[in-house]
Amino acid sequence: MSGGLAAPWRVGLVGAGFISGQYSACLRRLPQLELAAVVDSVPGRGEALAAEHPGARAVGLDEMLAADDVDVVLVLTPPAAHAEVALRAIAAGKHVYGEKPLATTREDARRVLGAAGAAGVRVGCAPDTVLGTGVQTARAVVGAGSIGVPHSATVVMTTPGHERWHPDPDFHYAAGGGPLRDMGPYYLSTLVHLLGPVARVVGASARPRATRTIADGPRAGTTLPVEVDTYVTGVLEHVSGALTTLVMSFDTWSSRLPPVEVHGTEGSLQVPDPNHFDGRVELAPASAVPLRGQHWEDVGPLAGLVGAGRGYGLAEMALAAAAGTPHRASGEVAEHVLDVTVSLEEAAAGGGGVTTRTAGAPPSAVDGLLDLAAPAPGHVGRAVTRG
Repeated sequence: MSGGLAAPWRVGLVGAGFISGQYSACLRRLPQLELAAVVDSVPGRGEALAAEHPGARAVGLDEMLAADDVDVVLVLTPPAAHAEVALRAIAAGKHVYGEKPLATTREDARRVLGAAGAAGVRVGCAPDTVLGTGVQTARAVVGAGSIGVPHSATVVMTTPGHERWHPDPDFHYAAGGGPLRDMGPYYLSTLVHLLGPVARVVGASARPRATRTIADGPRAGTTLPVEVDTYVTGVLEHVSGALTTLVMSFDTWSSRLPPVEVHGTEGSLQVPDPNHFDGRVELAPASAVPLRGQHWEDVGPLAGLVGAGRGYGLAEMALAAAAGTPHRASGEVAEHVLDVTVSLEEAAAGGGGVTTRTAGAPPSAVDGLLDLAAPAPGHVGRAVTRG
């Protein structure tokens, strides 16, 4: 037996790009999974990844899908190809697990899940970070009633942009990219775990810069056009009635805003960055918060997959299949997250907000530093110069 399985699931990996290294590391240590084959369109890249796993081979997609020694297809291609590869794998009788998003449209997501249901195979989807000790500890705290009835949350993801570190960031700024599509699933999946599904959204978005320049790697200096909005904000109304304020930005140079906070009738909770599997969870019980100031208590790990990394959701799916139980990083959750994402985009594009009636020109700026407590004769104040 291997972690509840009679034998490991044999994995066919499609897309040996940037993120595949993290999956490869986890595949090497997870007894539930074994890499059998790798597909990649870049010459040599599939072979290099396969060489890290004894017995694995680099092949074409058709050969992988026809192989008897591949149980599940791990889809790590750019998002535009996720649904196409998944549908082909399902048609070949393979289980599917993929990087987020499940698909780029609601229609394609529904097609993937419908095909899988008809074929009797499973579909799983990242992010599986929500299964780590960070989010799962937070969920345990909420479930225990430690913050009372949750009524609101804030989620904030801010960065200057992926072109500063990613060697091939093109798709982040092409149609189907942007901060909401790229990073939103981590935060939206976290909200589903903590506050439940989302019923309604309002949103707005902007595109402050028309181009981006790659800062690192062999393509450093290459300029990319920006085809999507890179600052997205909105309010999500959960089925439970809780409200979440959301900010997703590729236009923020620095921020001290916490990634996730959840507030309830009896306390508040700080949740670590959902792009990671673990992190510090802090609780502020209403009974311990001083009249002025703040009070936070480190909860310590209470639940979740210990030492997890990318691919643990696939291993959990294999174990669930063996046990005949639902897996947690499911296609259904990914479909809902995609639906919320598209709904926010539609709300932002459709201008579904209320137009104010009192907007006017802003007042003039204060020119430099001004000390009103040190007036100069004939002036409203004395200018303060910096020494």
